[in-house]
This record gives sequence, C-alpha cells and structure tokens, in this order.
Amino acid sequence: MQEEIMAEKLLQLLKKGTSAVMVVKEAEQQLVEAGFEELHFSNTWGLTEGGKYYMKHHDTTLFAFTVPLQVEFKDGFRIAAAHTDFPCLRIKPNPDVVTNGYAQVNVEVYGGAILNTWLDRPLSISGRMAVKSDDVMHPDMRYINMEKPLMSIPNLAIHMNREVNKGVELNRQTDMLPIVGLLEEELNEKHAFLEFLAKEEGVKVEDILDYELWVYCMQEPVTFGMQEEFMLSPRLDNLTSVQALLTGLIEGRQSCGINVIALFDHEEIGSHTKQGAGSLLLLNVLEKICDSFGRTMAQTKESIYESFLLSVDVAHGLHPNKTGKMDITNKPVLGKGLCIKESCSQSYATDCEAIAIVEQICCKAGIAYQKFVNRSDMQGGGTLGSIASSILPIPTVDVGVPLLAMHSAVETMGKEDMESLTGLVREYFSI
Repeated sequence: MQEEIMAEKLLQLLKKGTSAVMVVKEAEQQLVEAGFEELHFSNTWGLTEGGKYYMKHHDTTLFAFTVPLQVEFKDGFRIAAAHTDFPCLRIKPNPDVVTNGYAQVNVEVYGGAILNTWLDRPLSISGRMAVKSDDVMHPDMRYINMEKPLMSIPNLAIHMNREVNKGVELNRQTDMLPIVGLLEEELNEKHAFLEFLAKEEGVKVEDILDYELWVYCMQEPVTFGMQEEFMLSPRLDNLTSVQALLTGLIEGRQSCGINVIALFDHEEIGSHTKQGAGSLLLLNVLEKICDSFGRTMAQTKESIYESFLLSVDVAHGLHPNKTGKMDITNKPVLGKGLCIKESCSQSYATDCEAIAIVEQICCKAGIAYQKFVNRSDMQGGGTLGSIASSILPIPTVDVGVPLLAMHSAVETMGKEDMESLTGLVREYFSI
C-alpha cells in the first residue's frame, strides 16, 4: 500500500509539475496536506519544537524543514537538495511569428535539451505571467498550465531530406519554432498568440507586461517492460529527486537535529542565480532557523559545521546499445538501485568519508545502491552539490536514480530505483 501511494505521488508530480512554478505548487500542496506551516523570509520566524515549516522563494524555489521535539545547540542539520527545473523551451517576449498563414511562437532553448526529441510531440505551456495592477511594486501574477495540446514542432519529411537518418543538426532559432495555429483573416497577425493568451486569462493584451512561459512535453508517464519494470516519462530529471525529498522529509523521524530540504531552481543553467544553489539562500535559511531558537552566531556556525548535505539528482544508467559509453568497471543498470556519483573533478561532490556514511545507511536499511563514475575520456555533467557545498562547506554526497535518455523530452528509469532513493532519504532523515 505504501509503495502504491509513493508511486501515485510521483505520477501526480510528473503530470502537474510542468514548470518550476508548478513543481513548487505541487510540492506545497503535499506539505500542506502533511501539516506544514508556511513562513515568509521577510517576517520573524516564531518556530516551535516539533514544528513543520516551508518557505517559497520567487515562486520556483522551496525550502521545508522539521524541528525535533527537543532542540540542542550542538545538533546539526540533515539537508537534502534537488532542483525544480528541467531542459525545455522558453517563449520569448514579442512571441508571434507568422509564416505563410501559420502562427508560430518564438522560443529559446533552456538547458541542455536533446532537441530532436522535442519534434512531433504534443506540447503545451506552463509558468507565470505578470499583468498590470494598481500597485506598481506588486504586479498581478497569473499562474498558467494549459494542460491541453497547444503546439507541435514538425519534422521535415524524409522525401525532402533523404539524409535525415545520417543525422541532422537542428538550428535553435529556425528549426525549433512550434506551430500554434492557422491564421484567420479576423485575427491580428501581429499578436495572434498574445491575443490567445490574453483571452485564456481574461485580460487585455496591452495589460500583459511580461511572462515566464515554458513549453513542455505532454506525453503521459507510462510503465513498460515484460513485468512493467520501467517508467517512461517527461521530467524524470529531476522530479524523481523532488518527490523522494518530499516523501523522505514528511515520513522521516529524526529524534535530534533539524531536517531540511531545498528545492532549487536554475540548476540546468548553472545555479548561479537568486533562486539557485549558487546563492546564499540555503545558508540564510539555516541562519534564520538558528536565530529563531536564540542561537548566537558562534553557535549557529557550530551547528552548520555539524551538518550533512545530500545532493539528489539523476545519474546515467548503462545503455544496452551503447555500452562503450560507460566506465569500464562502474556500470549502473536500471532497476538495480540508486547511484552514488563520484568524480575527481568535483563536478559531483566526492568525499570518501561522506560516501561511506551513505553506504552504511543503505546497508543498514537493506537499500540497493550502485556507483557511477564517468569514463576517463568523457566529460560528464555536474550537479548543484559541489556548488552548494562551496558556499556551505560541509560533507556532501551526490546520489540519484539512474536514467536512460537523460535530457530527452521523454526519459526512462527503473521503477524499483525510485523506492531505493526514497528509502535512502527517509532513513537519512530518521537518523
């Protein structure tokens, strides 16, 4: 029964978390249902022992934490971090493009998307929009998730490109413009999409000031395999980690210290923003928690340096058709457990003592795990772990479920790996 509830939570997040804004909204709903109280950074925090709290930042980043029944000065923080964003397309200002009667939308690529996987898919839009208000310092913010097929980016027929199966380089500006409609005479060609957007939101075109609207893949999550061992879905990177952190925090039962999750935006573009892990946000949250319990600056530093950070993001699984792309001795396979990720370049936070702690947690709880390391002649990606730990210099370990087709519009994971990852986070928050 517990596994079914966990699977349903992940499916709901994958379906509804269609932009960082919507990921935070879904996370907030789960936390509120679990009895968490909202805080605001601009207010004084009157925290109590045994309390459960969360805080949003610029709509796309969220922190949540639980306080034990007895808070001791020397107790550190158990922290786990993930990210709410994912590679996709972003709609530009002045979006309308008209091509021989086709209405199209001008977009830019966000993050390291595999572009050809976005072709011939049902696509929609999600995000937020700022509308004129009476208070210039507080625009009217509208939150948008169309939840219906609205656009597509068609491939060019093979008859017009006989060499297509040898590989085609897609131009980000000219080849990735979605089709959103056919223009009728009565429509204003200059503002066809903006007029549609204004009508959907019940506002005037001229009142739309700006927006952060993201094009997302509408394919539904499905399981496949002879025993339904796999899941195929958009946004597995990194909503698997977001859900594991939410479930682990809600169900964790730590008797001392404070459990914290940080869901950052902008990991896919480097994290160095006001909403990203490269900011002072996490440090400021920890300091504000300590201040609420009357700790001095010296005591706050003592608590922080007794802390630990799990950086939770997806890993690469062994591709059966491309086995040569994997390291020769570290070959994680889908369905065989979560991955602990290591790199001597510190693109993953690597510390043998910290990794040993995670391994002992897994061994004690019977949680399956594997290790991932890049081939020595291939440069891999990075995570927010090394960035966050450069600002908050505490033991840090990178973990996550292995995927196939990472950064595709649709990715593949092993179903059981989600249980392993959630189990690790839950146990970590129960030490």
